Amino acid sequence: MQRHGDKRDETAMAMKTTFLVQTFVLKRKRLQPGDREVTPTESGALKKAEAMAARLPGTAALKVVADDETGELESATILAQFGEIPDDFAESLSGG
Repeated sequence: MQRHGDKRDETAMAMKTTFLVQTFVLKRKRLQPGDREVTPTESGALKKAEAMAARLPGTAALKVVADDETGELESATILAQFGEIPDDFAESLSGG
């Protein structure tokens, strides 16, 4: 039984998992993030990242978990990387 003022339902976060491919391009001889493309599945992200790496300096397949309502990031995981990606890319996911 829920009492008046009980905020349990309001504080439950709806987490959404998104799989995406982050590309990297060379600008002024430095690797920079390029386009991001959302994919419906983890295997789709892995296949797309691997295929795109053939024509780009590097790609990464990512799994991102965020609050569906606020967009607040819960976690970001690199599933795989192909080619070259910036050394600080993994750190930038968790720190910023």
